[in-house]
Amino acid sequence: MKHLSYRSGNPALNSKAFTSVPNRRGAELNDVMTIKGTVDKTAMGLFLLIFSGYYSFNPEMTYLIPVGVFGGLIVAIITIFKKEWSPYTVPLYAILEGLALGSISYMFNESYEGIVVQAIGLTLGILTSLLLAYRSGIIKATENFKLGVFAATGGIFLLYFVSFIMSFFGSGISVLDPSNSSLMSIGISLFIVVIASLNLVIDFDFIEEGAEKGAPKYMEWYGAFGLLVTLVWLYLEILKLLSKLRSR
Repeated sequence: MKHLSYRSGNPALNSKAFTSVPNRRGAELNDVMTIKGTVDKTAMGLFLLIFSGYYSFNPEMTYLIPVGVFGGLIVAIITIFKKEWSPYTVPLYAILEGLALGSISYMFNESYEGIVVQAIGLTLGILTSLLLAYRSGIIKATENFKLGVFAATGGIFLLYFVSFIMSFFGSGISVLDPSNSSLMSIGISLFIVVIASLNLVIDFDFIEEGAEKGAPKYMEWYGAFGLLVTLVWLYLEILKLLSKLRSR
């Protein structure tokens, strides 16, 4: 089979995502999910995210960080369980995440001028490069590839969860701290960026499968949602990696 069992470490895009949606392979093109439609929805989501991020990119908007983070999390959970609501929840998710990312980006940029432009450029560069590599067949989402990325992604989020719990007791995992510029900390950040990037390949595979199966039109928004989740993660990890490198 071209598309196998493990779709992604991304919780939004996994093998069960299509089990609750009808197969409409024989329906009219305007009624089913297409790759072009998903690309268009992703572009719209990115526009909303960047626009709201630009709005919150100033010192007076840092109070929006928890609003964007927790609001985005709630909307993301709703989207995962109510995929048919994606045309409405995904634009809202993009706006909320943009509000958080704008203020976070401002804080990083205050410490290291120009770091935000570098991070955005690298994120878009990685997205474009991996998309071209996937479409040309240079990178293939094989079963072993998916298992490896899935396991690595799970391990990373477990590490972040442990660090989050430890923070309540006044400590944390120091190598995850953006201010830690040790070689080990930089190496771990580089590894996380690589894994986040490889998740994009599996996300592309997920979207291609949805188009092949004739998923409903609203799944274009859901596919765009999955890509946005990965891109937000990748951007934040690149920001942290660059800040560690700049601090040296």
